[in-house]
Amino acid sequence: MKKFLIILLTPTIIVMPAYAKQSQKNAEHENNKVHYLNLSWWEKYQDPILSGYIKDLYEVNYDLKNADLKVKENEKMVKIQFANELPMLTFDGALGRQFRSSNQQFGSLIIPSFAQYNYQLPLTMSYEIDIWGENRLKTKSVEQQLEISKQAERATYIVLTSDFAADYFNLVKTDKFLQIQDSLINIQKEIVNKVIQKYDAGLCTVNEVLYEQKFLTVLEEEKNNLEAKQDILINGLKVYLAMKEDCPNRTHYENLNILKDIPLQYDTSVIEHRPDYIQQEANIKRIGFDVRIARKEFLPKFVIFGQIGLNAYHLNTLFNSYSQLFNAGILPSFDLFSGGRKMAMLKLRKYQYEEALNNYQKTILESIKEINNGLSDYKIALKNYEQSSERLKMQSEVYQLMKDKNDIGAASEIDVLYSKQAHLLIEKEQVSNKINCLISTISLYKSVGGIDLYSIGSSSQNI
Repeated sequence: MKKFLIILLTPTIIVMPAYAKQSQKNAEHENNKVHYLNLSWWEKYQDPILSGYIKDLYEVNYDLKNADLKVKENEKMVKIQFANELPMLTFDGALGRQFRSSNQQFGSLIIPSFAQYNYQLPLTMSYEIDIWGENRLKTKSVEQQLEISKQAERATYIVLTSDFAADYFNLVKTDKFLQIQDSLINIQKEIVNKVIQKYDAGLCTVNEVLYEQKFLTVLEEEKNNLEAKQDILINGLKVYLAMKEDCPNRTHYENLNILKDIPLQYDTSVIEHRPDYIQQEANIKRIGFDVRIARKEFLPKFVIFGQIGLNAYHLNTLFNSYSQLFNAGILPSFDLFSGGRKMAMLKLRKYQYEEALNNYQKTILESIKEINNGLSDYKIALKNYEQSSERLKMQSEVYQLMKDKNDIGAASEIDVLYSKQAHLLIEKEQVSNKINCLISTISLYKSVGGIDLYSIGSSSQNI
């Protein structure tokens, strides 16, 4: 009996450390999920409203909840596969009454017809001896699939928070555009009135009146489009935050700050932090395990089996010593012919492994391209913002000079309105360039795998 229990428990004792190690990894992953938000990065924009909403996403966003559930599903798949490494212990009790006819014969001995009860209470154990390590490889393969799902969850955090922040800044830009657009419309209305007065006085043609009136309709149409875009952005943010009625808050455009001194050269190792890169590495390992599994399918399998329990024909003798049931043995099995299935599976896994290697190389190239594009967009957006700011500054001087000329009678009021209108149009360009600069930093943050751009080091091997 003791030997039987030792045989039964030995496989469990061997594989339990691996199970405990995987459980510890799962617990650490669960505790580190909040770090996927990278709040220290978003706080660099110095916008408490944005930072607060990023925190809310962790609690309410349905995409993040589904990504979390997908990881939990894969954790259970690992446990299911791990169970195949353990022995199986079942209780198959039976209570029956046997009816035998009189034609039962053993040589010259004829057994007359009879009926009797049979009581069986056995514990049955079976365990496939993992001599070739096939079951362990299957568990490792599923563990790599779990790692892929974890990186997919991390990618969801990076993409979702980045897209949310980009929509948030676009909404701030739209708010500012609407404010400027109202000013432009009011100025244009004044211009139209003054041009009509000039026409009535015979100082201009009807074409000038029609031109200014037509331009007014263009400005009003632009306002309609801006209001529609504002509604779309608000509705999008409400979906991110699972809001039904409340309108999302946002900061004023004037409170936004440009991120400066962001490193413009990155070490090539930065791509190793990207979720898709880590996923491709895990996928290569997973399929590598599958290839080894397919090879081991050609080898024989050995299953330990055993039973221990009670077997009696009368209840009053069920617990007697001679009613004890015990048997054990090893069942070898080997497929002599499988129709080429195993060879086809091996070739399939090899093709999948080669495909995974190609995808891995492609991911490296795509990652470098995205980072380079992100750096280029940031550089251009920053230059455009600086140039538009300088242009706005010069137009402000022009507008002030025009007002001074009007004060001394050297310019008309309509000239001042035209100058103010030009100032507002350039201000729209400056607002657009500033928001584009902010969004370019978000795109760059996403391209490097959700890492604080200020924490990335550079070396001689730059991207």
